[in-house]
Amino acid sequence: MATDRGIVEDWLSEFKALSETQLSGYGGVLDQKNTLVPALYSVIQDPDSELLEPVCHQLFELYRSSEDCLRRFTLQFLPELLWVYLRRDGHSSGCIEALLLGIYNLEIVDKDGNSKLLSFLIPSLSKPSIYHEPSSLGSMALTEGALCQHDLIRVIYSGLHPQRETFTAQNRFEVLCFLMLCYNSLVVYMPRSSHRAVCRMSSRLCVSGFPRQQLKAWTAPCMRVLLEPQFMVQMLAAVYHAIYNGEWDAGREALDDILYRAQLELFSEPLLLGNAMKSSLPGSAPDGSQGRKVLQVEVTPSIRRISRCTITAASIRRLRWKREDCFDFSSDAEFSLTILPGRHAPQDPAANHKPGGRGSLTVTHEGRQGGGDRSWRRAFPLRITQWPRFLQGTSAFPECTSPKPLRVMLTLV
Repeated sequence: MATDRGIVEDWLSEFKALSETQLSGYGGVLDQKNTLVPALYSVIQDPDSELLEPVCHQLFELYRSSEDCLRRFTLQFLPELLWVYLRRDGHSSGCIEALLLGIYNLEIVDKDGNSKLLSFLIPSLSKPSIYHEPSSLGSMALTEGALCQHDLIRVIYSGLHPQRETFTAQNRFEVLCFLMLCYNSLVVYMPRSSHRAVCRMSSRLCVSGFPRQQLKAWTAPCMRVLLEPQFMVQMLAAVYHAIYNGEWDAGREALDDILYRAQLELFSEPLLLGNAMKSSLPGSAPDGSQGRKVLQVEVTPSIRRISRCTITAASIRRLRWKREDCFDFSSDAEFSLTILPGRHAPQDPAANHKPGGRGSLTVTHEGRQGGGDRSWRRAFPLRITQWPRFLQGTSAFPECTSPKPLRVMLTLV
């Protein structure tokens, strides 16, 4: 504890000596301080610590800056700040309350001080993206001209919020839900320690004062904490991200605890979302309990692909040849046959018509002629319209005087 106190005191004095020009690069300095974040967690978890008030003040100064990395540094402690504030019901935590209200009042206005709406645009199908190309839609009803007539739709997911000077029973969870919404919008930038903190906060808030708390490793006496459905939905969103980013065990435990509390309170929205999340989870940790799950998106190529089901002239010919049980003469092919001379009866050419095709026939024979071995080869063009002559008998090859087999190579072009 003395070591953590010294680290925090050094950090407080270091920040006061920074100039405006040095503040822009201070985020990189904070990332290199590996012992600072655990020390700050220990201070926040101790409401009776003398350093809690200066720490909250300095975290607010960082959040007030224009540097995104400094704002994210403060925001990573939000789950732990919420847990400390809610478990004491606002008593003896005036500095934490002031920090939460300060972050809230900064987030509800833009740079000019005007109230802002949090919204997003539904992308238009007429504009290309990494998921689709307008030319590849294929449907006549969704032509590019028709899609351009539809304006972009803006969806507002958080409306105008009034300034708050203090917490009351009526506005407490309105402020806290908005703060969790801001946290979830930047949860991808949060470190592993913040992911663990949000899982720990969710579990403790949901089971404190209930029989389920007796099954936990921590048995500190805590009163039941009042929760609202919207706040639990925001907790689920944060926990879901933590599950797939290295906190598989803690995230699953937090999810079960949230569902446990939602069942007791009969909150429909957390029950619906939590059960959907639980049903979609795999049976084991993705990429290991310490790994991260990254969604892979296949980028649509700029060149349109030809579907395997596309009907072309070649596919029609292949289908016809398949039905007629014939060779596919649309491509180059070679067929090797072994024929025993004298064992084939004459055939009627008219009774063995085959579909037209051109090729070359090469016949190779190895036999004994005149007391010695003699090999010969004959090649000639062939049109596949009738039964080949070499199958009508051996009269076409007078050189073949032994019962050696003929090796026939038929090449179709």
